[in-house]
Amino acid sequence: MKPIEGRKRVVIEEVRPQVECGRYPAKRIVGDEVTVSAAVFGDGHDHISGRLLYRNGDETDWRSTSIVPLTNDLWSATFTVDQLGDWSYTIETWIDHFGTWCADFKKRLAAQPTPDASNQSAESQDIPLALRTGAILLKQIANRTKGPHNKLLTQAATDLNDLADRNAAVYEWPIRDEVVEVAALYPDPTLITRYSRELHLWVDRERARYSTWYELFPRSASPDPARHGTFADVKALLPSIAAMGFNVLYLPPIHPIGTAFRKGRNNSTTAAPDDTGSPWAIGSKDGGHKAIHAELGTLRDFKSLIGSARDLGMELALDIAFQCSPDHPWVTEHPDWFIIRPDGSIQYAENPPKKYQDIYPLNFESPSWRRLWDGLRDVFAYWIRQGVRIFRVDNPHTKAFPFWEWCIADLHAKYPDVIFLAEAFTRPHVMYALAKAGFTQSYTYFTWRNNKDELQAYFEEITKPPVTDFFRPHLWPNTPDILHAALQTGGRPAFMQRLILAATLGANYGIYGPAFELCENVPAKPGSEEYLNSEKYEIRHWDRSASHSLAPLITQINQIRHDNPALQSDGSLHFHPVENPNILCYSKSNGDNRILVAINIDPTQEQAGWTNLDLEELGISHNDSFEVEDLLTGARYQWSGRRNFVALRPDRMPAHIFRLSPHNL
Repeated sequence: MKPIEGRKRVVIEEVRPQVECGRYPAKRIVGDEVTVSAAVFGDGHDHISGRLLYRNGDETDWRSTSIVPLTNDLWSATFTVDQLGDWSYTIETWIDHFGTWCADFKKRLAAQPTPDASNQSAESQDIPLALRTGAILLKQIANRTKGPHNKLLTQAATDLNDLADRNAAVYEWPIRDEVVEVAALYPDPTLITRYSRELHLWVDRERARYSTWYELFPRSASPDPARHGTFADVKALLPSIAAMGFNVLYLPPIHPIGTAFRKGRNNSTTAAPDDTGSPWAIGSKDGGHKAIHAELGTLRDFKSLIGSARDLGMELALDIAFQCSPDHPWVTEHPDWFIIRPDGSIQYAENPPKKYQDIYPLNFESPSWRRLWDGLRDVFAYWIRQGVRIFRVDNPHTKAFPFWEWCIADLHAKYPDVIFLAEAFTRPHVMYALAKAGFTQSYTYFTWRNNKDELQAYFEEITKPPVTDFFRPHLWPNTPDILHAALQTGGRPAFMQRLILAATLGANYGIYGPAFELCENVPAKPGSEEYLNSEKYEIRHWDRSASHSLAPLITQINQIRHDNPALQSDGSLHFHPVENPNILCYSKSNGDNRILVAINIDPTQEQAGWTNLDLEELGISHNDSFEVEDLLTGARYQWSGRRNFVALRPDRMPAHIFRLSPHNL
């Protein structure tokens, strides 16, 4: 079948960034410069021109900038995203006949005879004829213009014809730069090739790229071990948490907790009368996902906590877990939202042989799925209206992907500043699918990557395109659910190592606060990743003033992150070889700010080795001497060339965090 317009001769391929052939938007941060590249080519030797078209969701007209050639048919252009939300972009190209003429004419001029050559004229290079050809092209372009541009191009065409009539012995370049620039603005619209689709970007605020989270259970925040904690108790802790350098306070579910099949201490299936149950068993006679557990306080208290956090430069992140206790109002109001077993009972959560009788999962194949979707979306919308702008979503991979894509897009249409963190410790394709569906950030496998090769391979995957076009990693060395074996056996040095790794490998990281500060490392039983006396099932009292607390180191690390832009993004992460399998070395940079980390990942003994630095990556000339400042100790060292010696004792300080001073670069 013949095309509608067969004279369009340019091909556009491999447009980047592009996620799943444009099915999903790529992600960027407001203020980012977005570089779009493509393979652009045509038949023959004619010159090609083109432009990148882009606009935000509020604009009807395209903005544009010219694409420029790189090498081997690759072209690129850059634009800045200056507001939150949805952006679209595409590329259009055309055969540049006047540009081809300009290049060809310059070659003719270069081949002219010298002025003193005998019996030769410009006609030997067909220059007069070429001038008339250029005039025709300019007239054609002028016909597509009005006003001053029309006058400029028309006069230039006349001037070319006048020059042709002179039939001079030697010609000089006859076109002013302004004429070339204006002519390039008016390609023949009938012969423009536009890329087959408009691609999209989703632009988030800066906290999506750089955040430092602290998780605590409000019910454990009371200074009195005999009393249930409240929002007011959390409010009293805010100054100390902010002083440690955290900018996000994350609270597990704050809703009423069911009593039916309530879990007891250490996940016991039999609860004592005073057991408080799991906050993830959501719902009671007092309400469900839009209600607050009465012992924590009121909605007014909650909003006061949000305001106090904001005054300290922090935000509050709220856990959203779409599951219900048997006492949740939805169980009686919407029984069709759950799976009904053959005996007429509702299916509780199971992962055989494990049983979670205190939780009912939702049925995303329910005939009433539309009402279910609306009800879940409305939970987010309710808390957004109360002032929450960050949500940590529990186990999103156990809910339907089409729901998340619709729900997040629907909420973002009205609230583009909302951040969604996916707690998805799951398979790579599933984790990435959630990011493509709209989740702003995601938990990662960092917790289970502990040796040098594992860490380097994993972070080279998740901090480079194409993964970074849609996926933002969020690193957690521990959570209320996960006490990794490395922390169980490595003692305080292991906690120090994992803290430094999380905070410097990732621009987004968090800790399950009190347990991490105090190096809580006793498992429920050998081989388990559950904590003994887990705070998920009981109120805990934490002695934050304990002498072994990591709070001073955490504070120092967070201050280093705050002071060094290189640690506030992930794209520049680069690994450097070290001649010791127990020392990991990597760098990050932002302009003149360059950070180099060397860390001993063996918690038991000192490790030493020689670096083999990629000096080009660090901006250092071969064999130059340069100074490095250890931001952890204040020590300064003069280094030279690629090979430099490091020795690290895990019981003292397992890492160097070096800053390379700008005057050395």
